[in-house]
Amino acid sequence: MLPSLVIFDCDGVLVDSEPAANRVLAEMVTQAGLPTSVEECCTRYVGRTLESSITLIEKEIGRTLPAGWREELRRRETSAWENELVPVQGVEAVLHCLQQHDTAYCVASSGSKEKMHFTLGHTGLLPLVRDVLFSATEVARSKPFPDVFLHAAEGMGKLAEDCVVIEDSVLGAQGARAAGMRVFGYVADPYTDADGLERAGAEIFEDMRALPALLGLSSS
Repeated sequence: MLPSLVIFDCDGVLVDSEPAANRVLAEMVTQAGLPTSVEECCTRYVGRTLESSITLIEKEIGRTLPAGWREELRRRETSAWENELVPVQGVEAVLHCLQQHDTAYCVASSGSKEKMHFTLGHTGLLPLVRDVLFSATEVARSKPFPDVFLHAAEGMGKLAEDCVVIEDSVLGAQGARAAGMRVFGYVADPYTDADGLERAGAEIFEDMRALPALLGLSSS
């Protein structure tokens, strides 16, 4: 059965923001006193809201992060994205394919709408998704809880069981499955936890251009 709604995560699925973001975060967490590699950063924090990541970091280092830490992280991320950020290869064609088949789609991200407007705008994707952005900052609980996915489905007027989610994080896949939705796990970044995604119930794929066929749509 074709989905009535395709829900995309943003970072790592629509925009290739994770390499720069995790490099910057690993540097700053290390500077804060907790030596952290990019790989460890991906395992611990990908899929979380910034607030939940900060809570976890502070718990791990045993103290509150210094004043201005959050703002400095955003400044460094933005600087890196301005030089490095690109759309995920093939995703623009996927969105156009969904439009051609009258299949509804939206974005459900742990990031704020402000962040999504920047990253999607910088990559030229914002006109395709501007009116269908849903953020975990708008709900009570972030991923791995199902709240943001249920919020997106309700906002789009669709039943959860008729939705498909495209995720690259284990927390996101867990949240989507908790919402009763089918999940495809996009694995292109070498640090993406493919095994964890699969254990969370995601169906793994490595090339975004293959997605229309996986959804039962023709890519033409």
